[in-house]
Amino acid sequence: MWPAFQQALTRHRELETMLGDPAVIADRARYTKLAKEHGSLQKTVKPYIEFLAVSDEINQAKGLLDGADDEMKAFVREELKTLGERESALRGRLEDILLMGGEDYGSIIMEIRAGTGGDEAAILAGDLFRMYTQYARDHGWRIEEISFSPGEQGGYKEIIFSVAGDDAFQHLKYESGGHRVQRVPKTETQGRIHTSAATVAVMPEPDEVQVEIKESDIEWERMRAGGAGGQHVNKTESAVRIWYKKGTPDEMEVKCQDERSQSKNYDRAMRVLRSRVFEYQREKLHKARSAQRKSLIGSGDRSERIRTYNFPQNRVTDHRINESWYKLDAIVAGNMADVVDTLRAHDKKERLESGGSLPSTNGA
Repeated sequence: MWPAFQQALTRHRELETMLGDPAVIADRARYTKLAKEHGSLQKTVKPYIEFLAVSDEINQAKGLLDGADDEMKAFVREELKTLGERESALRGRLEDILLMGGEDYGSIIMEIRAGTGGDEAAILAGDLFRMYTQYARDHGWRIEEISFSPGEQGGYKEIIFSVAGDDAFQHLKYESGGHRVQRVPKTETQGRIHTSAATVAVMPEPDEVQVEIKESDIEWERMRAGGAGGQHVNKTESAVRIWYKKGTPDEMEVKCQDERSQSKNYDRAMRVLRSRVFEYQREKLHKARSAQRKSLIGSGDRSERIRTYNFPQNRVTDHRINESWYKLDAIVAGNMADVVDTLRAHDKKERLESGGSLPSTNGA
């Protein structure tokens, strides 16, 4: 039972041995990489070890029932009840880890881009940003705007921001995809409903150890920032554009211009670039597991239409699970718990039915 956790435990023990090797200790880069893997596996291995210990206690207690007197049997059965509750709780924790697929990140990068619909699409992008911001604040997560381009009538043509906090990725990863809104614009004089769209991408934010980008892998240039931003921003070459050309079918381009400091813009652009490279690598892995991934809702395909916000009917519909909630006003205000919890429960059920597993670890 739980072969994925047994593999994780075996790897965890291997890492403990390797981290005690003087040759590894002397190699700072390798030691840091292995230590991070060890720390990440610890979150998986600890509840599994506890589960094994409780299961062993249950088996031992059951063995005491044979030949025991009535008083001892009553004591053992009470102990089995307590142990059974602990085992059930640990089993649920292990199932949750399978749901996460071993993915646990301290922060994420989110990108929201206006799609079809002109000004209304930019307004939708702004609505989505405020929705996620409020949801994040309610959970005590930290929001940091990285780059944005405002819409002419409000909202954003594009906004990139980070969300840092425990389980942020597990709650928000289902938001990747196409979002569509149906409502009557303020400028519409005949009351006709318009449809516009925006896309959302949710990407784990890796550190420099998880994704190494060498100077030889990129080209970059400094430039003057365009658009709003104040006289200083526009008159100095503080904006930065970076191209990444290694290991991807199309070069990746990131531009940041919202900080006065060129170095800060460069650092922000590199954060976004690392997340995009990491997400590309994850997507390659997911495609390799396509037989399983096609049945799961957390694929994160930005081109997939995932949700419609129908304002006249106060309805939000998630097309992946064919579920609707008639409280759009509350949801767009950030009260997303019902939507997120339903998606998480659905994904958990599908992962367990399909024999969900933890990702394999790389040898060193």
